[in-house]
Amino acid sequence: MSSNPVAETVASLMPRARAELTELVAFKSVADFDQFPRSESEGAARWVADALAAEGFQDVALLDTPDGTQSVYGYLPGPEGARTVLLYAHYDVQPPLDETAWTTPPFELTERDGRWYGRGAADCKGGVIMHLLALRALKANGGVPVHVKVIAEGSEEMGTGGLERYAEEHPELLAADTIVIGDAGNFRVGLPTVTSTLRGMTLVRVQIDTLEGNLHSGQFGGAAPDALGALIRVLDSLRAEDGSTTVDGLTGEASWEGLQYEDGQFRQDAKVLDGVQLIGSGTVADRIWARPAVTVLGIDCPPVVGATPSVQASARALISLRVPPGVDAAEATKLLQAHVEAHTPWGARVRTEQIGQGQAFRADTGSPAYQAMSDAMAVAYPGQEMQYAGQGGSIPLCNTLAALYPQAEILLIGLSEPEAQIHAVNESVSPQELERLSVTEALFLRNYAAS
Repeated sequence: MSSNPVAETVASLMPRARAELTELVAFKSVADFDQFPRSESEGAARWVADALAAEGFQDVALLDTPDGTQSVYGYLPGPEGARTVLLYAHYDVQPPLDETAWTTPPFELTERDGRWYGRGAADCKGGVIMHLLALRALKANGGVPVHVKVIAEGSEEMGTGGLERYAEEHPELLAADTIVIGDAGNFRVGLPTVTSTLRGMTLVRVQIDTLEGNLHSGQFGGAAPDALGALIRVLDSLRAEDGSTTVDGLTGEASWEGLQYEDGQFRQDAKVLDGVQLIGSGTVADRIWARPAVTVLGIDCPPVVGATPSVQASARALISLRVPPGVDAAEATKLLQAHVEAHTPWGARVRTEQIGQGQAFRADTGSPAYQAMSDAMAVAYPGQEMQYAGQGGSIPLCNTLAALYPQAEILLIGLSEPEAQIHAVNESVSPQELERLSVTEALFLRNYAAS
């Protein structure tokens, strides 16, 4: 990184950043209060609120959102007449999954091989720290040249829409000229990237019932309808032979025109086992950014250990469907539910329940803010040009903000590059990326104020 005062300040602040991220990662802030204590999320929210207050933010508040979680808000006034920028991140995290599969404890930030490991280190507690670093660097070098609003969400990973509904009920709160969503990531480490599209998503729970109770498989198997077998048939119907998603009525032939993702690089990033084929058709970019993708997230059925010789009376599954821009998530939900019902065999009773949904998003990359970001990235990443990529994940708030503030420019950056392995075991963040993206954001705010 070329030498400049902002970059030098951020570099000097990195030990503090690591200490703060250590504190924040320690909160088990999973917004599933049936499995994780609400006090952990509330503690993380208070940590963020205290950090904003310490930086001179006004009107710092813990917002009780309609889904029963808290989002953190703060306002830092800039010069009179300046533009307003909203900085977004979320402090809630995914569950750690199998904690025994982590090399180091998931809620203890640990340095290994030049990366910092811990649940939420990249997604998205690191994003909170990135915003703080950028603002501190500007304050140390002439001041923050814009009005800044920060919003840190408490239930993004659950998809329960609390902040979206709160924003709709208080439309003036998050109003801004430009919005920086700190929950995306570079295409790879060292390649500055803005995310220009997000797939939408829907979550559907499926339950199949066939019997009043389990039956002995020796006495009844072969004629008694097996609910687990019926569920397997349904789930198999959601994929073609090559693994492409096949939901009746949902098209999946779109192409991605931007940055491409080479097969070999994707196999390496995804840690695909030798000899195992990638699924789907078209380019990798087509498949993960421009087309729908179904995933079976979980199945309720007896585990192998302790299983008895029984025909199952009931079985459940949780299905995720990602949809690209141009596809309405609500319509996709209806198509998925209709598909499941149509493909349930043997007259089995089936119930479907939508439990989460978010619309896809496409940014206006021709806006002045994108030029300000491009110039900032050129300084923070010498010799590199800003790239445009899609993201297979969804951030439902983007569409809510775009609808509430149609004149606002929305940019997506962040720390979730492929090596971060977000949502998986051994999630990590690159401290170099945290440093460079903090410099990027600081310079962006300065460039944007002057544009």
